[in-house]
Order: sequence, then structure tokens, then C-alpha cells
Amino acid sequence: MNEQIRAREVRLVGPEGEQVGIVPLERALQLAADVDLDLVEVAPMARPPVCKLMDFGKFKYESALKAREARRNQQQTVIKEMKLRPKIDPHDYETKKGHVVRFLKAGDKVKVTIMFRGREQSRPELGFRLLRRLSEEISELGFVEASPKQDGRNMIMVLAPHRATKVAAAATAAASARPPREPREGEAAEAAPADSTAE
Repeated sequence: MNEQIRAREVRLVGPEGEQVGIVPLERALQLAADVDLDLVEVAPMARPPVCKLMDFGKFKYESALKAREARRNQQQTVIKEMKLRPKIDPHDYETKKGHVVRFLKAGDKVKVTIMFRGREQSRPELGFRLLRRLSEEISELGFVEASPKQDGRNMIMVLAPHRATKVAAAATAAASARPPREPREGEAAEAAPADSTAE
């Protein structure tokens, strides 16, 4: 930028994007000073390097704003975890399944872990059967993103919400973030006489 540019001549681009042409560096710096702008190297590897007349402080500020806006619009992916045992009690299974359903409805992914102990490790089919049953029962809300696989004493499967479920979750979150509704004129008018009679 400005005096840090080492090339003897540059291809100059004006503040509105217009092509000025190839000019000596001194001339480019003089033009930048005349219009109170910075001379910024935008393509240093070109021959000759391409420089543009711009307000560098404003450019950095706008770039930071765009980056912040992009981060705000970026959806945060949350992975919830649910742990089960291969010989889980039916009531406990229903409770845990309810949690999985709630997580998927909220638009979150769910990592389901089956924990094997002792001799259970020699019966991985129990875990596969349980995970397949769970994936079938929640198929309306989500799908299997990562198939069940053994990882030491555990078996892991990842469930992700369907696109429609995610959209519905985002809409619900947006609706709950709205401020409370202001009373209508009719509602305020009805309340007024009640207050006056109390006096």
C-alpha cells in the first residue's frame, strides 16, 4: 500500500473501477494524493502489478462488516449425544427416544452411542438391532447420516434432521425471538372505561 509498493510502474485502476493504464509509481502516488485516497496493490503477482485508488480504512471496515454478517447468517450445527445400553428397559428406551425426537425437531444432529459392558461386547448385533429400530422410528424427522460402527466398547450412529424439520425449527426459533404483540386500538379502548369507573 502507498510507499510500501516496490514496483517501478503499475497498472492503475481508478476509484470507480475505471482503467487508467500503466503509469510510473510516482505518478500513481501523486494521483492518489490529489484525490485523498490510498494506492492499494490488488494483484501483486501481475506484470506490472495492478493497483487501485481507494479509501483503505473504509474498505477494511466494510470487509469486517461483511464478514460479521456472514458469520451471523451461518447456521451453527449442534451435535447432541444420547447414550443407551444394549439391554435397555422399554420405558427408558421410550424416554431416550423422546429426547432424540426433541433434538431433531430443534434442528440438531444426534450422536447415538450404545455402550457395551463385559460379555455384551461379544453381541454387537444387539446394538445394531437397537440402532436400526431407533432410526426406523424417527425416520419422519431425521435420517442416518453416519451408519452404526463399532468404536472400542461403544457403537456410534449419527442422526441428522430432514431439511423440512430444520426449516420448521428455524421458523419456530425466529417466531419465539419476536417481541410481544402491541395491543390493538380496540383492546386499549375497552380497557380505558374500566379504569375510569374504578375512580
